[in-house]
Amino acid sequence: MNLKVGKSRGRKYLSIVHGVWDPASGIVKTKTIQSLGYLDELEKQFADPIAHFREVARQMTEEENARRKVTLSLDMDERISEDTRDLKNLGYAAILKLYHSLDLNRFFANAQRHEGFSYNVNSIMILLVISRILSPGSKKKAFEEKDRYFERFDFSLVDIYRALSFLAKISSEVQQHIHEMISSNYGRDTRVVFYDVTNFYFEIDAEDDLRKRGVSKEKRSDPIVQMGLAIDADGIPLHYKLFEGSLPDTSTFRDCIGEIRLKYDTGRIIVVADRGIISGDNIYYLIGGESRKNPLNGYVFSYSIRGSTSGFKQFVLDPKGYRDMKGKPVSSESEFMIKSRRESRVIHVTQKDGRKKQVKVAEKHVVFWSRKHAEKSRREREKLIAKAMAMLSDPQKLSRAKSYGAAKYIQNYVVNEETGEAILSGGVPIFDYDRVREEEQFDGYYAIVTSEMEMSDQEVVDTYRGLWEIEETFRVTKGVLEARPIHLSRKDRIESHFLICYIALVIMRLLQKSTGKRFSSEQIAECLQSISCMHVKDSIYRLGYRSHLSDEIGKALGIDFTKKFMRLADIKSLVAESKRQMVNQ
Repeated sequence: MNLKVGKSRGRKYLSIVHGVWDPASGIVKTKTIQSLGYLDELEKQFADPIAHFREVARQMTEEENARRKVTLSLDMDERISEDTRDLKNLGYAAILKLYHSLDLNRFFANAQRHEGFSYNVNSIMILLVISRILSPGSKKKAFEEKDRYFERFDFSLVDIYRALSFLAKISSEVQQHIHEMISSNYGRDTRVVFYDVTNFYFEIDAEDDLRKRGVSKEKRSDPIVQMGLAIDADGIPLHYKLFEGSLPDTSTFRDCIGEIRLKYDTGRIIVVADRGIISGDNIYYLIGGESRKNPLNGYVFSYSIRGSTSGFKQFVLDPKGYRDMKGKPVSSESEFMIKSRRESRVIHVTQKDGRKKQVKVAEKHVVFWSRKHAEKSRREREKLIAKAMAMLSDPQKLSRAKSYGAAKYIQNYVVNEETGEAILSGGVPIFDYDRVREEEQFDGYYAIVTSEMEMSDQEVVDTYRGLWEIEETFRVTKGVLEARPIHLSRKDRIESHFLICYIALVIMRLLQKSTGKRFSSEQIAECLQSISCMHVKDSIYRLGYRSHLSDEIGKALGIDFTKKFMRLADIKSLVAESKRQMVNQ
């Protein structure tokens, strides 16, 4: 504690201040402990106010130091009581900080206001989201580990399952609320929206209304659930929607993007997606259909060269017009080349009666070639060719998992989708050399079609490359958050499971954004898991982890994770402070 002599309205003013370390800025800031008054007024009470209050500040410092020093008497023969779990996690305070920055506590409190529940839905959601990030597993596992945190979780496991049914009903409203809070507190850039579809398998035999067999991303035969996910230009999840497993990826597009346009007030958007999503119907939908309503939405889609028209293939292989990254003519030594054209393309659109009609759309076609990508394609094909040759010598020995992709190089041969068994489709199986030659000529080439005529070629490529964020998001969902396996069977509870995963995913992405996107989700989750403390004696806890990353998280969120010892009261104060809403990040 120190005496500060400042000035107010031209008069000297005395106050006792304390230097406090601010984890957000990483510097010591002065905090006023006691305002004393004007010096001329204090001189009427004290012969020397400055000397008097300097002594007062010194005594306050001594008392504070004495309070912060604790002498413990330990019995080295003391035994741990049975069923003792003194190790608690404190890293979850960072998750709480962002959870409350989204004002989800108020949202869930309002949502259950007229439901008559005896349990707190918000408290249940906090536990499930924290557990999904720090210790992913079943809802039962989360409940059994609830004492790891400095929270009062006053509900039963049955209450959790009951709450899941309620949460499924408000999933759409939760997503819209999160969007509004991100827009106001963090800023949301929806000029470009990335969209993709993945699926989650269930280890069950029988299908139901939601879990159906379809094209599994993991080449499994189990029933699956499709998830369409959109993220913003910053990589933050924007919206998701679940679909039955048998639905094609292209059929999910309009429902998901349509809800975003209807509910989120995004204005004009440019949707970026892979060729698995592209279809004439989806392009027609984005540009307004028959009405061509304003503002028209745009798209940046990858385009299959091998599946395109002969005219498009000729454009790709024609060396005329290609240039390098600096805009200079290319040579045989070039590592990269790019060119573009503005061209009308015919798309096929489904009419109300089910018939197709041809519609011309004006597009910009950007084609680029990368030597690195060409070499990668060649190496991958060589592996498939080797498998195909092995299949020709003994096709019955290779399962579908081993031969996936290789069968395309063999004529008169197919793989049974159900059993993986090799089946002759007529004639003697022979190697398809023409197929290899056809593919070789397109090695390294990539094509993008876009409605954005004024985008430069490099802008189009850079915009499309942002799609890796959504692929990474799916990887985090399935890996770090362990969204599968899913230990639920009822449709409403499955839907709630994905809502919990979505909230956890949003918080993880905000954690990455808060720390400058310099750390992976795995690194952040492992760090927060490690920030734990052990009960020593009485109300004293000892923290046992600190790293550069924990310092960065603490600095970004204003949480001090650097202390070695803390009283229980101080820990509870830290947790309570984490529940204060952050704004304008």
